[in-house]
Order: sequence, then C-alpha cells, then structure tokens
Amino acid sequence: MAEWIRFIAGSLFLLIGMMIFCVQLFGVFRYKYVLNRMHAAAMGDTLGISFSLVGLMIFAGFQFVTLKFALVILFLWCASPVSSHLIARLEVTTNEKLEEYCEIREDMERENSAEAKKEEEI
Repeated sequence: MAEWIRFIAGSLFLLIGMMIFCVQLFGVFRYKYVLNRMHAAAMGDTLGISFSLVGLMIFAGFQFVTLKFALVILFLWCASPVSSHLIARLEVTTNEKLEEYCEIREDMERENSAEAKKEEEI
C-alpha cells in the first residue's frame, strides 16, 4: 500500500512539473519582448525542475541519490534567478529602444549613470 502512495505522489509531482514546462513553453513563444520571455523561462525552469526532481526523489526513496537531487534543487534555486537577473540587466543597459516596450523608472537611469561615472573614474 505504501508503495502505491509513493508511486501516486511521485507521478503527481512529475505531471505537475511537466505541466509547468508546457506553460513555460507557451509563455516563451507567446510573448514578443525578450524580458517577458526571459521571465516566463526563468520562473518555469525553477518551478518545473523543482517539482520534477521532487517527484524523482519520491520515486528513489531515501538514498544518496535523493541528497544529490536536493542539492541540484538548491543550486538551481540559487543560480536561475541570478542568471535571469543578469540577462535582464544586460537587456536594459544595451537596448536603445527600451522605451517602446516598457516604462523606465528614474532610479534605474540614475543607477546606470552612477555606474558609468564609476567606470570613467577607473
């Protein structure tokens, strides 16, 4: 009986993870602007991989492999948002036609000008 509960729970987590990946693909192909696409991809990656790996952890039981899966989830939770933020930051600083797609906040412009002044000093 416990084996069936574990199978159902693992399958449920895997199916939810796959559904999140499908929604992520829809978001990546539906949106036209790169920041919207990047947001859909980053959120879908982190959440979808987490659910899928938790499902695999349930299937594996309590083993050394389960610890490896947990460490992969921890690494992805740390790495994916940081890399997404860096990609978005690169787009904001290099895109000259950014005003056409979104509203630019004044504090972002001030921050960019402060960084430019620091680079000039160096």
